[in-house]
Amino acid sequence: MNKPLRRIAIFCGLLVLALLIRDNWIQYVQADSLKTDSKNRRVAIERYGTPRGDIIVDGKAITGSVATKGTDYKYKRTWKNGEMWAPVTGYSSQIIGATQLESLEDGILTGNDDRLFFRNTLDMITGKKKEGGSVVTTLNAAAQKAAFNGLGNKKGAVVALDPKTGAILALASTPSYDPSTFAGISNTDSKAFQKLDKNSDKPMLNRALRETYPPGSTFKVVTAAAALENGTVSDIDDKTDSPDPYQLPETTTDLTNEHGVCKNATLRYALEQSCNTVFGKLSDTVGNEKMREQAAKFGFDEAELDVPVRAAESVYPEDNRPQNAMAGIGQASNRATPLQMAMVASAVANDGELMKPYMVDQLRASNLDVIETHDPETLSQAVSPETAQKLQDMMETVVKTGTGQKAQIENVTVGGKTGTAQHGVDNKEKPYAWFISYARLSDGSAPVAVAVVVEDSDAERGDISGGGLAAPIAKSVMQAVINSKK
Repeated sequence: MNKPLRRIAIFCGLLVLALLIRDNWIQYVQADSLKTDSKNRRVAIERYGTPRGDIIVDGKAITGSVATKGTDYKYKRTWKNGEMWAPVTGYSSQIIGATQLESLEDGILTGNDDRLFFRNTLDMITGKKKEGGSVVTTLNAAAQKAAFNGLGNKKGAVVALDPKTGAILALASTPSYDPSTFAGISNTDSKAFQKLDKNSDKPMLNRALRETYPPGSTFKVVTAAAALENGTVSDIDDKTDSPDPYQLPETTTDLTNEHGVCKNATLRYALEQSCNTVFGKLSDTVGNEKMREQAAKFGFDEAELDVPVRAAESVYPEDNRPQNAMAGIGQASNRATPLQMAMVASAVANDGELMKPYMVDQLRASNLDVIETHDPETLSQAVSPETAQKLQDMMETVVKTGTGQKAQIENVTVGGKTGTAQHGVDNKEKPYAWFISYARLSDGSAPVAVAVVVEDSDAERGDISGGGLAAPIAKSVMQAVINSKK
């Protein structure tokens, strides 16, 4: 072989070698990432090539699939009462993608999860088409309906938990949206999504999990817990050394009260009447570090709380003395999701043990074989059983004779705490109305804890209160859970 031919042969050999290396790199190194790349159209075509499995509530599917024509996508996702369930399911759109359970459990719903390998192999051998599995949730349909209808046309969110297990029973957020309106790939679907995305009321924001608010006076339950756990207060019926008004430390600013005469009030009376002065002073006495430690035991400052949808981080701030005093009454930089405040009520109802919230109970194959079952997990011992008992005594007083009387349920013991959180520049915005609560039955069990926040309403500013707007919603959710267990 002469020299020129030898060079050409070497060059061609190098090209073949490069091609082989590139081919093997794609097949064995990049295969998984390409297989799951959202920009890979083949992934979406496969996702909608067969009917998706269903998301289940109370044994019934709240989702479905319908055959389509004229596109590569053979099936389109459908939802039953999509507006009510959207905060739970998320959406699965041929043109946009998927969110929440529709995204996180996509492998099960499409049948592509590795754990379905043997099921899919068997189906291939028998000639049966591949089918998606199902996601069984912990949601209670009656509680969800009560939460969604209770919020109505108001902006807000509701979370209900089973204190014993952490199972999420209701997860409502309003205003909401119907995922069916943009499930396809047409221009109409695209326009429907863009309209929702630009809506200033943010209907696609999951307020129950992803929005944080100043928790207002509902946070006084945490401050009371910190005072009891750190020995600042031992007897909830002893007078506290609290002035009225209370001058915030290191300032000339007076903190005042909306209700009652709070000078030297007992802890029970202070929670019953929601005395700012008592809890502001208690937070200062306990100190910022101990307040942060107590809040963390209830779930604050947890950046990776997955239910399995990741909740936004609730934050008790590292702050100076005057700001810490305000954070102790749920103001300043104190921020919490509705899920977080439901966790506070849940831990109190469960004798201080905080269970990790979750909303997927089982994953099942298309033949209903169980692939995975969730085991409840303890997140922390938020307070001792003795402190939990004292908190229960006080929260039940709030509902019996205090600001939470609209949450009373006949023949049921209800504990609660109201909150009216100020926000906006110079507190000019309408306040947020909060209520957290739990219900206890005659056998001692506590089947439900609830947090409600009403972000905005048609009510006049002076008529907005946790007891007036949020407590009746919590009551209807608690009743729905109790009635469903009869």
